[in-house]
Amino acid sequence: MIVDLVKEFSFEAAHRLPHAPPDHKCARLHGHSFKCEVAVRGDVDPEKGWFIDYADITEAFEPIRLQLDHYYLNEVEGLANPTSENLARWVWERLDGLKGLHRVTIRETCTVRCDYFGE
Repeated sequence: MIVDLVKEFSFEAAHRLPHAPPDHKCARLHGHSFKCEVAVRGDVDPEKGWFIDYADITEAFEPIRLQLDHYYLNEVEGLANPTSENLARWVWERLDGLKGLHRVTIRETCTVRCDYFGE
């Protein structure tokens, strides 16, 4: 049996998009209550009854959350242009050793999201 397990995290952060047109609202400093979903995919161990423990996902994400929560994303190394797309890739690269990593989703608002599946 193959499953997708998804754990959602949140963090508050400010950013601006330096390559947006000067009159675009995202060119100005603003903040979001970001949501990040980390999805792993794999075979369920028939003896344990699970693929991996959700706590393993939390443990892998916590150092990332600490780098982002209540920070100005443009000043975080590797996030000079912190679009949702770049942020999703940045998170993926830091979770690369997580067993079965399948998807990283970034939500800036409740109506928009970016799904990243690696390169």
